[in-house]
Amino acid sequence: MTKPLFSLEVFPPKRTAPVGTIYDTLDGLRGVDPAFISVTYGTGKQSDRTATARIANTIRTEYGIPAVAHLTCQYLTREQADEALDMFVQAKVAAVLALRGDRNPEREPAGVFHHASDLAAYIRRTHPEMAVYGACYPECHPQSRDLDEDIAHLRLKVDAGASHLISQLFYDDRDFLRFLDKARAAGIDVPIEAGIMPVTNAASVRRMTGMCSSKVPERLAVMLDRWGDDPATLREAGIIYASEQIADLVARGVDGIHLYTMNHPGVTRRIWANVKGLFH
Repeated sequence: MTKPLFSLEVFPPKRTAPVGTIYDTLDGLRGVDPAFISVTYGTGKQSDRTATARIANTIRTEYGIPAVAHLTCQYLTREQADEALDMFVQAKVAAVLALRGDRNPEREPAGVFHHASDLAAYIRRTHPEMAVYGACYPECHPQSRDLDEDIAHLRLKVDAGASHLISQLFYDDRDFLRFLDKARAAGIDVPIEAGIMPVTNAASVRRMTGMCSSKVPERLAVMLDRWGDDPATLREAGIIYASEQIADLVARGVDGIHLYTMNHPGVTRRIWANVKGLFH
C-alpha cells in the first residue's frame, strides 16, 4: 500500500515584519518530515515574486526540502509571468502551484490569464520541464453553480497540465470524500491532497470559511462557541480536531495531507507528533 504524502504551506512575512521571521518559522518546523513545502504568493508585485522565489530557494538549499512556489495569475502580464517563472527556475522549485487568485475590486485584471487553467497551459508550453500543481474546492468554488460544474472546470485544469491537486480548507471530511468520488468519476486521476487548516482563532476560522464558502460543521461550531474567547484552549481543541481529521482521511486512503501552517510551527509540530506514524 502506498503511503500518503504529507506537505506544508508557509507564507512570506508581512512587509512590516522582519524578513528573518521566516527563518523562525522554518527553524520551528525542524523535526517535521514533509514531502514538500509550498510558499504562498502575494498580490502580484515584483517584491512578491522575489519573496516567494527567495523563500523557496531557502527551503531547498538550507533545509533540504523540495519547495513549491505559488503563482497567482489574473493580474499578471505575460512578461511578469515569465519573470516569475524564470525566478522559480533559478530557485530550482519542485513545482509551481498555478492559481487565479482572489479578486481585488481596486484593480483591473491584466486580461491575459483569466483562469488558473490558462496559466497551467502557459507553464506547460513555455517551461515543459516544470511540474504544475493546481487547487481544488471540495465544497465547490464560490463562483461555480454546483460541484459538477466546478469539477468540469477542474478537469480542464488537469488537461491543461496540472499533475497534482491541493484542496482548499474544509472541516467536514465527508465533503472532501464526496468531492473525491466525483472527481475520480470525472476521470481526474492525478494525486489530490486534502488541505487541512488547524483551528487556532475563532475569528480567522469564520473569516476563512466565509471567503471560501466552506461550512462550519456543528461539531466545530460548538467548539468555537465554547472556547472562542479562550485562545489557548481553542488552540488545544484545534490541534485535536485537525489530528482527528487527518487520521480519518488517511484511514480512508487519501493521496495526501497538505497542512496550512499559518506560520505557526508549534501547532504544526504538535499535529505532526500526533499523526506522523500514519505517514511512515
